[in-house]
Amino acid sequence: METIAKHRHARSSAQKVRLVADLIRGKKVSQALETLTYTNKKAAGLVKKVLESAIC
Repeated sequence: METIAKHRHARSSAQKVRLVADLIRGKKVSQALETLTYTNKKAAGLVKKVLESAIC
């Protein structure tokens, strides 16, 4: 099942967030969360919060 979750007014550029999103695109949720946990970028925290809110 596909779900859409958005984070509005994020204090980061789309290009920086896209770099992190490309890392997890196509992976399972558990693998994506693990990847985001160990990715050393500010955008990874933003994407992780959005992903977690989408699965609750």
